[in-house]
Amino acid sequence: MAEIAAVRPASTILLLRDGAAVVDGKSRDEIEVFMMVRHHQIEFNSGALVFPGGSVDAGDKEIVARSDLYSGGEGLSESDRGFRIAAIRETFEESGILLARPKGSSAPIDARRAGELADAHRVALNEHKVSFLSILADNGLQLALDTLVPYAHWITPEGMPKRFDTWFFLAAAPPDQLGAHDGRESTDSIWVSPREAVEGGKSGRFILPFPTTRNLIRLAKQPNVTAALDDARGMSIVTVMPVMTKTATGRQLRIPREAGYDGEVFEVGLPASTVRPTAKDRDLRPR
Repeated sequence: MAEIAAVRPASTILLLRDGAAVVDGKSRDEIEVFMMVRHHQIEFNSGALVFPGGSVDAGDKEIVARSDLYSGGEGLSESDRGFRIAAIRETFEESGILLARPKGSSAPIDARRAGELADAHRVALNEHKVSFLSILADNGLQLALDTLVPYAHWITPEGMPKRFDTWFFLAAAPPDQLGAHDGRESTDSIWVSPREAVEGGKSGRFILPFPTTRNLIRLAKQPNVTAALDDARGMSIVTVMPVMTKTATGRQLRIPREAGYDGEVFEVGLPASTVRPTAKDRDLRPR
């Protein structure tokens, strides 16, 4: 029996803002989410459209031990704080958006200051020449852990060469922080409605990993940021570790129906990046 790969803790953030779109000739409010295209030379999810995020590292655990460097962590376990700290760090590294506050303030860091910090430190942080801890300490900042709302928990299926234990969080993007890809791990970035992203996955415009698709479909049901955050706060999160089965046309993935993804059995590996429920679940497909 093949050895099962170890699972690495990881985090990702769905950064949200309110937007508008014209659908079927009618204007309507529509939520938007920040997404990036992974560099084609990256081993994991190369070329895919994804949310910013990555693995929890040793530096994140050092910040966990420094309660002066974050706020809103009351009642959270060390592990939970580590996931949130990693999510904010990875988002800053990959997008330049910083979910933090000046010490003693309840207001988010302003966009100009966040941009200055990104310009000054983002490249060095990506190259491991400076620590996130030192950036926070030297600039009198505290990470805003309470701005992150847990949204989903996915574990890579057994049998995959790389496996992650990933928490997905929702967060409202700080005012006027627009974000931009880093040109290293990602080659493009976009604010896009979940509806448009899912449609792009079906048409082949985007490559969407299966968990990304399912979370976008669920998010598309929310009309605005406030509604999305309120819905997530009332959500009971069910851990999802898909069970894979090979089929004649690709793979079949089974996930818990109670996780809230409009089905239980899904086919993947079909033309044009389609991911669709099997016949027994088609009545639950989002309209």
